[in-house]
Amino acid sequence: MMILKDILYKVTINAVVGSTSITVNKIEFDSRQIKTNDVFVAISGTVTDGHNYIEKATMDGAIAIICERLPENLEDGVTYIEVANSNQAMAYMAANFFEHPSENLKLVGVTGTNGKTTVSSLLYQLFKKAGFKVGLLSTVKIMVDNTTYKATHTTPDSLVINKYLQMMNDEGVEFCFMEVSSHGIHQSRTEGLHFAGGIFTNLSHDHLDYHKTFAEYRDVKKKFFDQLPKEAFALSNMDDKNGLVMLQNTQAKKYTYALKNYADYRAQILENELSGLLLKLNESELWTRLIGSFNAYNILAIYGTAELLGLDKVEILRLISELENVSGRFQYFISEDKITAIVDYAHTPDALKNVLETINSIRTKNEELITVVGCGGDRDKTKRPKMAHIASALSTKVIFTSDNPRSEVPETIIDDMEKGVEPQNYKKTLSITDRKQAIKTACQMAGAKDIILIAGKGHETYQEIKGERFDFDDYKIVQEFLKQLQK
Repeated sequence: MMILKDILYKVTINAVVGSTSITVNKIEFDSRQIKTNDVFVAISGTVTDGHNYIEKATMDGAIAIICERLPENLEDGVTYIEVANSNQAMAYMAANFFEHPSENLKLVGVTGTNGKTTVSSLLYQLFKKAGFKVGLLSTVKIMVDNTTYKATHTTPDSLVINKYLQMMNDEGVEFCFMEVSSHGIHQSRTEGLHFAGGIFTNLSHDHLDYHKTFAEYRDVKKKFFDQLPKEAFALSNMDDKNGLVMLQNTQAKKYTYALKNYADYRAQILENELSGLLLKLNESELWTRLIGSFNAYNILAIYGTAELLGLDKVEILRLISELENVSGRFQYFISEDKITAIVDYAHTPDALKNVLETINSIRTKNEELITVVGCGGDRDKTKRPKMAHIASALSTKVIFTSDNPRSEVPETIIDDMEKGVEPQNYKKTLSITDRKQAIKTACQMAGAKDIILIAGKGHETYQEIKGERFDFDDYKIVQEFLKQLQK
C-alpha cells in the first residue's frame, strides 16, 4: 500500500479532483480486477476504451481514477486525476509503486523487427553460464533467474514489467534482458524504466496494420534510443539502412556492429553449415552451433553487449561457443530417413527470406526444399503476397496453410497470399487450409536428404481460431509425422 501522491511522481497532470493524500492498495487498468481502495487507470485501447468502465470501477471499490478526460458524474470520496496520457501515467506510476526496480539491476532492451527473442534469450543464456543471476522478459517466456513464467506479450504492460523486475530484485538478479516491441514503445510501456543499454537488430516490413506507415514504425523504434540515458550504451546494426537513424538523437554512448560495413564489432563468415558457423569476430575465430548469416548478426550483438557490460573478451567467445538455439528459432532435427525438418518463427517477409536464403546457402541443390507457411489473421495484410512471393521463389515446393487465422476465414488469407506468386512458380505451390494436414503432406512429399521448413509459428504451442486457442506445436507434429512415415 502507498500514498497516491507518492506514486504520481513524474506523471503529467492536467487536473485533480479530490485528495492525493489517500492510501491506495494497488494499480489496475482492467476494471474486472478492481477491489476496494485500488487505483483504476482508464486506457483508450485499440479494442475497448477504459473510460467506459470508470463508473463500474468506482462501484467495485476504486478509490482513485486516472483518466484522460474526467467523467460527467463524479463520485464523492473518489479522487479523479486527469492526465495527458494514461499509458505514460501508468508506466511512471508502476515504476513508483514497485520502487523503481529497474535501477537496481542492469536492464538491456532489444528492439528491431527480427532477432529480438534470439538476442535477448541468448544473452540470458550467456550470462547464466558466466555465473550471474539473470532475468529475461521475452516473447517466449519470462525468467526470474531460474524460475520460468509464461509470457503473453512481446513487451508486457508496465505493471507486469515492474512486478517482475521487483521479483528479480528480491532474487538478487544483476542483469535483465528485455524484448522491446514497437507496440510497447508506442504505448509507453517502457517509460519510467532505467535502461543500462539498448540494442537495434534490424528493421523490415511488419506491424503496418498498427503503425500504418513504415516511417511511423521506424520512428517509434527510434524513440526508444532517444530516451536512453547518457550513461547507457546504444548498440546498432550498421548493415541495416536504419542503423544510423536509431543513433541520431540518442544521448547514450554509441556503438555499432556489422558484417559488411566498418563497425566497432565486425565479423566475417568463414564457414556456414547445418552444424553451425565459423566466424572471424574482430580478430578472433569463433565456432558456434547457431546457423546462418542472420545468426552471425545476433552473435555480434551478443558479443558487443557482453563486452559493454564488462565481461572478459576471451570468456565471451568461449561462452558463445556453448550457446544453444532458442526454441522455435531455426530449431531443427534430422529424421532416421535423413529428412531435415526446420521450425522457425519467421512471420515477416524479411525473416522468411533470411531463413530460406540460409537453407539455400547450406544445401547442395540436389534436395527438395519444401516450405509450409501461412500468415496471421487480423494482422498486416500487405505482407501476405510478399511472403508467398518469397516462399515460392526460394523453395522447390510450397504449401500455403493456416497460421493463426483468428477471426478471419483461413481461405481468404491464403487467397491474399497466392496473389504474390509469379506465374513461373504456380506449379510449385499447393494450398491446404488445415495446418496439421499441410505438415503431414510435406512429410509425405519429402525423401532422403530433403529439407522441410515450417515457418511462421516457431515457439507457439497453439493455433488461434475464432477467439479460441487450440493446442498446436509445429515441432512436435512434424517429429510425429516423420516418425510414422519412416520407410
